[in-house]
Amino acid sequence: MGVIVQKYGGSSVADAGKIQRVAARVAATRAQGHRVVVVVSAMGDTTDELLALARTVSKDPHRRELDMLLTAGERISMALLSMALHALNVPAVSFTGSQSGIITDGAHTNARILEVRPVRIFEELEKGRVVIVAGYQGVSREKEITTLGRGGSDTTAVALAAALDAEVCEICSDVDGISTADPRVVPAHRKLAELSHEEMQELAQGGARVLNAQAVEFARDRGITIHARSTFGAGAGTKIQRSTQRELRVAGVAQDTDLLLLTGARDAVLPVLDRHGAFPRELWADGAALRALVPLENVHGLPALLQDLRALPGVEVEEGLAQVSVVGAGLGASREPLARALRAIGIAPRGVLVSPLRIALLVPRDSAAACVRALHKEFIEG
Repeated sequence: MGVIVQKYGGSSVADAGKIQRVAARVAATRAQGHRVVVVVSAMGDTTDELLALARTVSKDPHRRELDMLLTAGERISMALLSMALHALNVPAVSFTGSQSGIITDGAHTNARILEVRPVRIFEELEKGRVVIVAGYQGVSREKEITTLGRGGSDTTAVALAAALDAEVCEICSDVDGISTADPRVVPAHRKLAELSHEEMQELAQGGARVLNAQAVEFARDRGITIHARSTFGAGAGTKIQRSTQRELRVAGVAQDTDLLLLTGARDAVLPVLDRHGAFPRELWADGAALRALVPLENVHGLPALLQDLRALPGVEVEEGLAQVSVVGAGLGASREPLARALRAIGIAPRGVLVSPLRIALLVPRDSAAACVRALHKEFIEG
């Protein structure tokens, strides 16, 4: 029997009733003749609540201890889902990331998966059990518990799909697939039936929160098809898979409003960023000087980071910026798409990045939503 990996996000397992509905969905998949591995996120807003709790005792929580705390959320979900499956007379067993053989590097709060050794998962599948894995977590080669950063449960699911040679990796959430823009920002968004791995990765790096960028990278490198679909709906969802198309096509528009722009001495800035678990998304170096764009989604002690950066002589720290991106095949192949993007937003950006699949513009945060709508109208609605 083929293996199907299903990942359920926090909104899908937010309460006991939803967990029971997920259990019924998993049971139905197994009844169709599949071996099923399920990856779960923490229930609802549990991770945010644990982060808030950590900040009540420390303005800059120790990253190792933060990982120990945050991994508790997924362990609750996996155990409850296993209990719900047993109540349906479906044999199931739950594993933590380390029990599942997910080996990572040692970067606490933002680790990367190095390899997967799914020995115990294979053993339990052979016994006819559904295997439930706590997402977002693994263990380093130094035997330390690690977390994979925001959206890391997606990465867990894709990595397991690759290691188990799964038929497909389903990423299940409260929305039916991927849209051309955040529906909360762009009412005229359109649902996409399919995307290439490269397009989805660029959208994720540009700020789209529907899938984790590292997960898509993993899927691309190993040829895994991701099916993003609704947990409780019957829609077709969106398939993310290999594509050979080369014609110009705009896939979507994204924004990231949680950024810092830094300028200063490279040897002074980089050690501070590393100490706080902050990693530049884009970095321009000119001799000893640098200019860095730093995403903050995995920085859990921002006040302490800002304090340390501002204490460095000659370092400028700028908040209040956002990056808006247009993603699609061939966008960086000529001057015309960039000219259209600049004309559409109607303001002079603080910075411009052009790559083969993305045009990214650095704009004031309070202008980001309007810029996204303007870009969507220009490239997709038009």
